[in-house]
Amino acid sequence: MKFKKAYLEITNVCNLACSFCPGTKRERRFMSPEDFGFLAGRLRPYTDYLYLHLMGEPLLHPELGEILSRACELGFRLIITTNGTLLPKRGELLLANPAVHKVNISLQSFEANPNGELEEYVSACAAFAKAAGEAGKLCVLRLWNRKGLDSLNPKIEELLLPYFPKPWADSRGSLRLADRVYLEPGERFDWPDLEAQDRGADCFCYGLRDQVGVLCDGTVVPCCLDHEGDIPLGNLFHQKLPEIMSTERARNIYTGFSQRRATEPLCRRCGYARKFT
Repeated sequence: MKFKKAYLEITNVCNLACSFCPGTKRERRFMSPEDFGFLAGRLRPYTDYLYLHLMGEPLLHPELGEILSRACELGFRLIITTNGTLLPKRGELLLANPAVHKVNISLQSFEANPNGELEEYVSACAAFAKAAGEAGKLCVLRLWNRKGLDSLNPKIEELLLPYFPKPWADSRGSLRLADRVYLEPGERFDWPDLEAQDRGADCFCYGLRDQVGVLCDGTVVPCCLDHEGDIPLGNLFHQKLPEIMSTERARNIYTGFSQRRATEPLCRRCGYARKFT
């Protein structure tokens, strides 16, 4: 059993409320470094790549430095996904830690930051991205612009130019701004929601196939989109991952998607899974 990646949510708290993110109604939590070390240790035999989120803004964590150090000791390659607003305060922690492999910055998050200045925000994100690339880390700047530019995108792209002069090279659907720095288009999708319309069972997902998620209370979920923990498979604090993966529910999910069929009500209501149908 080996996953391409695992999501370990170190906090479900965020400082923004973006329109493209559903957020969560779960109890607000910050995982302690001790709990992180325990859970990450249980995941380590089964993946090399660890994402420090599922919901929440990881740079909000008050003990982020200790968490990064513990992940480094375990030999993980870390991927951080952030809205970028805290990079001026926490960016040095990411640059200094050798375990940090890649940082994704959701530039579209600015739409939920009404008190911020666009130029200041983009400049901070661009400066970090440039430093990250020079430090040998991957950095991806994300925009929701795959189906055409909205009013925000041209302004952001213009503000990136002082840091990354054109021409920008095409790279598998993204734009390569500099060595190891990319501007990546995205497409909005409907997050899974038990209150949403049932789209039918005909779909496929990589949940439990190349990824698994762990919420900040230790609950194991099939994928990074189960933001409310609607498909709890077990708890990594109390069970080891092979035991959780061998439960009937987990096996049904895996077998179902092998047959291009969703066995869970939440999966039948997921817009993202339709990409693979």
